[in-house]
Amino acid sequence: MTKYRLIAMDLDDTLLTDELTVGDKTREAMARALAQGVKLTIATGRMFASAKQTAEQVGLNVPIITYQGSLIRNLLDEQVLYERAVPADAARQLYDFTREHGLHLQTFIHDKLYAFNDGEKLVAYAKQSNIPYTYVPSFDDLPEGSHTKLIIIDDPEKLDKLIPVLQPLLGDRVHMTKSKANFLEFLHPEGTKGHALRFLAAHFGIPMEETIAIGDAWNDREMIEAAGLGVAMANGVPALREIADYVTLSNNEDGVAHVLEKFVLHM
Repeated sequence: MTKYRLIAMDLDDTLLTDELTVGDKTREAMARALAQGVKLTIATGRMFASAKQTAEQVGLNVPIITYQGSLIRNLLDEQVLYERAVPADAARQLYDFTREHGLHLQTFIHDKLYAFNDGEKLVAYAKQSNIPYTYVPSFDDLPEGSHTKLIIIDDPEKLDKLIPVLQPLLGDRVHMTKSKANFLEFLHPEGTKGHALRFLAAHFGIPMEETIAIGDAWNDREMIEAAGLGVAMANGVPALREIADYVTLSNNEDGVAHVLEKFVLHM
Protein backbone atom coordinates (compact mmCIF):
# COMPACT_ATOMS: atom_id res chain seq x y z
CA MET A 1 0.00 0.00 0.00
CA THR A 2 1.26 3.47 -0.94
CA LYS A 3 2.81 5.54 1.81
CA TYR A 4 1.63 9.10 1.25
CA ARG A 5 4.14 11.73 2.35
CA LEU A 6 2.77 15.02 0.99
CA ILE A 7 -0.86 16.11 1.38
CA ALA A 8 -2.20 19.33 -0.15
CA MET A 9 -5.53 20.61 1.17
CA ASP A 10 -7.74 23.34 -0.19
CA LEU A 11 -9.00 25.81 2.41
CA ASP A 12 -12.53 27.07 1.83
CA ASP A 13 -15.18 24.33 1.86
CA THR A 14 -12.46 21.70 2.33
CA LEU A 15 -10.24 22.17 5.38
CA LEU A 16 -12.49 24.94 6.69
CA THR A 17 -16.08 24.40 7.80
CA ASP A 18 -18.86 26.68 6.67
CA GLU A 19 -18.07 28.75 9.77
CA LEU A 20 -14.48 29.17 8.49
CA THR A 21 -13.01 27.06 11.31
CA VAL A 22 -11.02 23.82 11.43
CA GLY A 23 -12.83 21.05 13.29
CA ASP A 24 -11.26 19.53 16.40
CA LYS A 25 -11.17 16.06 14.82
CA THR A 26 -9.36 17.44 11.80
CA ARG A 27 -6.87 19.36 13.95
CA GLU A 28 -6.10 16.17 15.88
CA ALA A 29 -5.62 14.09 12.73
CA MET A 30 -3.35 16.75 11.22
CA ALA A 31 -1.24 16.87 14.39
CA ARG A 32 -0.83 13.10 14.33
CA ALA A 33 0.18 13.15 10.67
CA LEU A 34 2.72 15.91 11.28
CA ALA A 35 4.16 13.91 14.18
CA GLN A 36 4.69 10.99 11.79
CA GLY A 37 6.73 13.21 9.47
CA VAL A 38 4.04 13.67 6.83
CA LYS A 39 4.20 17.03 5.06
CA LEU A 40 0.87 18.86 5.11
CA THR A 41 0.34 21.98 3.09
CA ILE A 42 -2.44 24.30 2.06
CA ALA A 43 -3.34 24.77 -1.61
CA THR A 44 -5.72 27.70 -1.85
CA GLY A 45 -6.88 30.45 -4.11
CA ARG A 46 -6.45 32.88 -1.24
CA MET A 47 -3.56 35.33 -1.04
CA PHE A 48 -0.57 34.37 1.10
CA ALA A 49 -1.38 36.83 3.89
CA SER A 50 -4.81 35.26 4.31
CA ALA A 51 -3.76 31.61 4.00
CA LYS A 52 -0.89 32.14 6.42
CA GLN A 53 -3.33 32.89 9.23
CA THR A 54 -4.95 29.45 9.00
CA ALA A 55 -1.68 27.64 8.35
CA GLU A 56 -0.18 29.00 11.54
CA GLN A 57 -3.30 28.18 13.55
CA VAL A 58 -3.08 24.49 12.64
CA GLY A 59 0.68 24.24 13.14
CA LEU A 60 1.97 23.98 9.59
CA ASN A 61 5.59 24.97 8.91
CA VAL A 62 6.16 24.05 5.24
CA PRO A 63 5.77 26.18 2.13
CA ILE A 64 2.13 26.79 1.25
CA ILE A 65 0.45 27.04 -2.16
CA THR A 66 -1.54 30.23 -2.66
CA TYR A 67 -3.26 32.18 -5.46
CA GLN A 68 -4.46 28.93 -7.07
CA GLY A 69 -0.83 27.83 -7.47
CA SER A 70 0.68 31.10 -8.67
CA LEU A 71 2.71 31.58 -5.50
CA ILE A 72 4.49 29.10 -3.21
CA ARG A 73 6.05 30.73 -0.20
CA ASN A 74 7.70 29.56 3.01
CA LEU A 75 5.73 30.17 6.16
CA LEU A 76 8.72 30.80 8.39
CA ASP A 77 10.91 33.20 6.41
CA GLU A 78 8.35 33.99 3.64
CA GLN A 79 10.87 33.13 0.93
CA VAL A 80 9.24 32.78 -2.49
CA LEU A 81 9.88 29.36 -4.06
CA TYR A 82 7.58 29.53 -7.06
CA GLU A 83 5.83 32.50 -8.66
CA ARG A 84 3.85 33.13 -11.82
CA ALA A 85 2.03 36.31 -12.85
CA VAL A 86 -0.63 37.30 -15.37
CA PRO A 87 0.96 39.05 -18.38
CA ALA A 88 0.54 42.81 -18.09
CA ASP A 89 -1.13 43.15 -21.50
CA ALA A 90 -3.71 40.51 -20.61
CA ALA A 91 -4.43 42.20 -17.27
CA ARG A 92 -4.94 45.54 -19.01
CA GLN A 93 -7.19 43.99 -21.64
CA LEU A 94 -9.29 42.33 -18.93
CA TYR A 95 -9.56 45.66 -17.10
CA ASP A 96 -10.75 47.42 -20.27
CA PHE A 97 -13.33 44.69 -20.89
CA THR A 98 -14.74 44.92 -17.37
CA ARG A 99 -14.97 48.73 -17.53
CA GLU A 100 -16.87 48.48 -20.81
CA HIS A 101 -19.32 45.91 -19.42
CA GLY A 102 -19.73 47.24 -15.87
CA LEU A 103 -18.18 44.24 -14.09
CA HIS A 104 -16.57 44.04 -10.66
CA LEU A 105 -12.82 43.42 -11.02
CA GLN A 106 -10.06 43.15 -8.44
CA THR A 107 -6.39 42.27 -8.61
CA PHE A 108 -3.50 41.25 -6.35
CA ILE A 109 -0.10 42.94 -6.49
CA HIS A 110 2.67 42.24 -3.95
CA ASP A 111 0.19 40.22 -1.86
CA LYS A 112 -2.19 43.16 -1.51
CA LEU A 113 -5.77 43.38 -2.75
CA TYR A 114 -6.75 46.24 -5.07
CA ALA A 115 -10.25 46.71 -6.44
CA PHE A 116 -11.60 48.93 -9.19
CA ASN A 117 -15.14 48.72 -7.78
CA ASP A 118 -16.06 49.60 -4.23
CA GLY A 119 -19.18 48.12 -2.65
CA GLU A 120 -20.73 44.98 -1.19
CA LYS A 121 -18.86 42.46 -3.34
CA LEU A 122 -15.48 43.81 -2.30
CA VAL A 123 -16.42 44.11 1.38
CA ALA A 124 -17.79 40.56 1.49
CA TYR A 125 -14.68 39.14 -0.21
CA ALA A 126 -12.31 40.92 2.14
CA LYS A 127 -14.32 39.87 5.18
CA GLN A 128 -14.30 36.19 4.18
CA SER A 129 -10.54 36.23 3.63
CA ASN A 130 -9.92 38.48 6.65
CA ILE A 131 -7.73 40.87 4.66
CA PRO A 132 -7.59 44.63 4.04
CA TYR A 133 -8.15 46.13 0.61
CA THR A 134 -7.48 49.27 -1.37
CA TYR A 135 -9.90 50.86 -3.82
CA VAL A 136 -8.29 52.36 -6.91
CA PRO A 137 -10.29 54.38 -9.47
CA SER A 138 -8.39 53.14 -12.52
CA PHE A 139 -5.74 50.73 -13.79
CA ASP A 140 -3.20 53.55 -13.99
CA ASP A 141 -3.57 54.19 -10.25
CA LEU A 142 -2.20 50.77 -9.35
CA PRO A 143 1.29 50.47 -7.84
CA GLU A 144 4.06 49.02 -9.96
CA GLY A 145 4.27 45.25 -9.86
CA SER A 146 2.97 42.04 -11.38
CA HIS A 147 -0.62 40.84 -11.22
CA THR A 148 -0.60 37.55 -9.34
CA LYS A 149 -4.32 37.00 -9.86
CA LEU A 150 -7.39 38.90 -11.05
CA ILE A 151 -11.01 38.12 -10.16
CA ILE A 152 -14.38 39.05 -11.57
CA ILE A 153 -17.13 38.67 -8.95
CA ASP A 154 -20.69 38.29 -10.22
CA ASP A 155 -23.70 35.98 -10.42
CA PRO A 156 -22.71 32.40 -11.41
CA GLU A 157 -24.89 32.35 -14.53
CA LYS A 158 -23.44 35.63 -15.73
CA LEU A 159 -19.88 34.39 -15.23
CA ASP A 160 -20.62 31.16 -17.11
CA LYS A 161 -21.73 33.23 -20.10
CA LEU A 162 -18.60 35.38 -19.87
CA ILE A 163 -16.17 32.45 -20.13
CA PRO A 164 -16.67 31.70 -23.86
CA VAL A 165 -16.43 35.45 -24.56
CA LEU A 166 -13.21 35.97 -22.62
CA GLN A 167 -11.43 32.81 -23.75
CA PRO A 168 -10.80 33.98 -27.34
CA LEU A 169 -10.09 37.52 -26.11
CA LEU A 170 -7.34 36.49 -23.67
CA GLY A 171 -6.26 33.29 -25.44
CA ASP A 172 -3.51 31.14 -23.97
CA ARG A 173 -2.02 34.06 -22.03
CA VAL A 174 -4.13 33.23 -18.98
CA HIS A 175 -5.67 30.31 -17.15
CA MET A 176 -9.33 30.80 -16.17
CA THR A 177 -10.96 28.92 -13.32
CA LYS A 178 -13.71 29.23 -10.70
CA SER A 179 -12.94 28.77 -7.00
CA LYS A 180 -16.54 29.56 -6.10
CA ALA A 181 -19.58 29.82 -8.31
CA ASN A 182 -19.42 33.63 -8.22
CA PHE A 183 -15.62 34.01 -8.57
CA LEU A 184 -14.09 33.90 -12.06
CA GLU A 185 -10.31 33.96 -11.63
CA PHE A 186 -7.50 34.74 -14.07
CA LEU A 187 -3.94 33.46 -13.61
CA HIS A 188 -0.76 32.63 -15.46
CA PRO A 189 -1.15 29.38 -17.44
CA GLU A 190 1.35 27.76 -15.05
CA GLY A 191 -0.34 29.25 -11.99
CA THR A 192 -2.50 26.22 -11.19
CA LYS A 193 -2.58 24.02 -8.12
CA GLY A 194 -1.43 21.13 -10.28
CA HIS A 195 1.73 22.95 -11.37
CA ALA A 196 2.37 24.02 -7.78
CA LEU A 197 1.89 20.55 -6.33
CA ARG A 198 4.34 19.06 -8.83
CA PHE A 199 6.88 21.76 -7.99
CA LEU A 200 6.51 21.24 -4.24
CA ALA A 201 6.75 17.46 -4.52
CA ALA A 202 9.97 17.83 -6.52
CA HIS A 203 11.23 20.37 -3.97
CA PHE A 204 10.83 17.76 -1.22
CA GLY A 205 12.02 14.86 -3.40
CA ILE A 206 8.67 13.12 -3.10
CA PRO A 207 7.27 11.16 -6.08
CA MET A 208 3.85 12.32 -7.24
CA GLU A 209 2.55 8.84 -6.51
CA GLU A 210 3.07 9.60 -2.81
CA THR A 211 0.97 12.78 -2.81
CA ILE A 212 -2.67 13.40 -1.93
CA ALA A 213 -4.70 16.41 -3.05
CA ILE A 214 -8.02 17.27 -1.40
CA GLY A 215 -10.46 19.86 -2.73
CA ASP A 216 -14.04 20.78 -3.49
CA ALA A 217 -14.15 23.20 -6.43
CA TRP A 218 -13.22 23.20 -10.10
CA ASN A 219 -10.05 25.18 -9.37
CA ASP A 220 -8.82 22.04 -7.56
CA ARG A 221 -9.10 19.94 -10.72
CA GLU A 222 -5.47 20.24 -11.80
CA MET A 223 -4.06 19.08 -8.46
CA ILE A 224 -6.70 16.34 -8.11
CA GLU A 225 -5.57 14.98 -11.48
CA ALA A 226 -1.85 15.43 -10.72
CA ALA A 227 -1.78 13.80 -7.28
CA GLY A 228 -1.20 10.15 -6.61
CA LEU A 229 -4.56 10.17 -4.84
CA GLY A 230 -7.05 12.85 -5.84
CA VAL A 231 -9.81 13.37 -3.27
CA ALA A 232 -13.01 15.38 -3.65
CA MET A 233 -15.17 16.53 -0.77
CA ALA A 234 -18.74 15.26 -0.51
CA ASN A 235 -19.81 18.90 -0.75
CA GLY A 236 -17.64 19.39 -3.84
CA VAL A 237 -18.95 20.25 -7.29
CA PRO A 238 -20.26 17.18 -9.18
CA ALA A 239 -17.69 17.48 -11.98
CA LEU A 240 -14.82 17.26 -9.48
CA ARG A 241 -16.34 14.29 -7.65
CA GLU A 242 -16.60 12.47 -10.98
CA ILE A 243 -12.88 12.69 -11.75
CA ALA A 244 -11.59 12.13 -8.19
CA ASP A 245 -10.08 8.84 -7.07
CA TYR A 246 -11.99 9.05 -3.80
CA VAL A 247 -14.83 11.11 -2.33
CA THR A 248 -14.56 11.86 1.37
CA LEU A 249 -17.02 13.33 3.88
CA SER A 250 -18.07 16.98 3.70
CA ASN A 251 -16.14 19.93 5.10
CA ASN A 252 -18.61 20.08 8.01
CA GLU A 253 -18.02 16.39 8.78
CA ASP A 254 -14.20 16.51 9.09
CA GLY A 255 -13.69 15.15 5.59
CA VAL A 256 -9.96 15.94 5.71
CA ALA A 257 -9.59 13.97 8.96
CA HIS A 258 -11.34 11.04 7.30
CA VAL A 259 -8.77 11.05 4.49
CA LEU A 260 -5.83 11.22 6.87
CA GLU A 261 -7.19 8.41 9.03
CA LYS A 262 -7.95 6.16 6.04
CA PHE A 263 -4.87 6.71 3.89
CA VAL A 264 -2.12 8.10 6.14
CA LEU A 265 -2.51 7.38 9.84
CA HIS A 266 -3.22 3.68 9.40
CA MET A 267 0.34 3.10 8.18
